[in-house]
Amino acid sequence: MPMMSARESVTRTSALVRHNLLLMLREPGPLLSRMILPLVFLTLLRPLYVAAQGRAAGTEQAVVGTLVTFSLLALSISGGAILTERLGRTWDRLRGTSVHPAEMLVGKAVPIFAALLAQQLLIIGFGVCAFGVSVPHPLPLLGILLSWSATLLGLGALLGVIVRSMGELSAAYDIGGMLLSSLGGALVPLAVLPHWVAAAAPISPGYWAVRGLHAALVGDIRTSVAASGTLLAVALACGALASVRLRGRGGRLVAL
Repeated sequence: MPMMSARESVTRTSALVRHNLLLMLREPGPLLSRMILPLVFLTLLRPLYVAAQGRAAGTEQAVVGTLVTFSLLALSISGGAILTERLGRTWDRLRGTSVHPAEMLVGKAVPIFAALLAQQLLIIGFGVCAFGVSVPHPLPLLGILLSWSATLLGLGALLGVIVRSMGELSAAYDIGGMLLSSLGGALVPLAVLPHWVAAAAPISPGYWAVRGLHAALVGDIRTSVAASGTLLAVALACGALASVRLRGRGGRLVAL
């Protein structure tokens, strides 16, 4: 019986993953924009960073800053996926079936996590192929990308269960994304920003993403592992809060 139950759980979860992936691909506009715009931004802004910091450091800063900034803007993908379910009242209908809440969350999370990770790998790959960015230590880099994707997934899920409309979600990820990336030193290095910004920067998950990416690219394993651990802690905290919110009221705060 436990074997059959586990098999049934895997079957239901796989079906939900395929369903949510299909929903994402049917409306590819948001996903495509989050994939294409970072490459344009990186191409246009890189000369400014190179002029200010030199070829190697400037290119690395451009790639890292673009990745963190646009991955934070990609919170629209994870937040929108949950908010759409709330607005359509389909989440409550799913809860009335035999599907376990954990299966629902995994089925929703897997395609979004894959999209977030694919966006970051695309930016890194573009930097390597187009601008000669060196990646001598791929494993620490992959660890940071996985941790950062998990953090974005948790943040997006939390936004998706808190906000009450697409307008509120748009404002949250636009303002919040730019604030967290700027405070974290993604767009402008913290060394040239006011002292109070550098002092406040560690409260931003973007700071740990920037710090971890730079460390991974130069092979600083200790720093990259510490940054990955911090990002995973943020991901777990956000995921726990989102789960509590979903179990508690099921999205009934939405005003249609």
